[in-house]
Amino acid sequence: MSALTQGTHHIGLTVSMLEESTAFFTQILGWKEVFRKPSYPAVFVSDGSIMLTLWQVKSNHRMEFDRRSNVGLHHLALGVANEETLQQIHQKIADSGLRIEFPPEDVGDGPSKHMMCYEPSGIRVEFLCKGN
Repeated sequence: MSALTQGTHHIGLTVSMLEESTAFFTQILGWKEVFRKPSYPAVFVSDGSIMLTLWQVKSNHRMEFDRRSNVGLHHLALGVANEETLQQIHQKIADSGLRIEFPPEDVGDGPSKHMMCYEPSGIRVEFLCKGN
């Protein structure tokens, strides 16, 4: 049986810091703000391939990440073109003062590399480039 779906249309993330999370994607990663809905409030951002809807949470009840206890988003993994771009992202995030879980490193025995950080609202974001 073939899949009944055709890729990702968009992913909705609930964030506690709407403007700061928007800036993470637009200012650090170079995404475009597609639409803003102040009454919701929400901001839609895109890198040209994927769209994220960033929804402002009403109360800031945050649960620390625990992959063995919490149901929900484990992390958002974004592909990057090459190791040079991965290093550039790492530097921009480091310069911003955001928390980096681990810097660029091999995935297993390589040759792919990845890094993990937290965007301003605390969502784990992984960046991954395939090896040659």
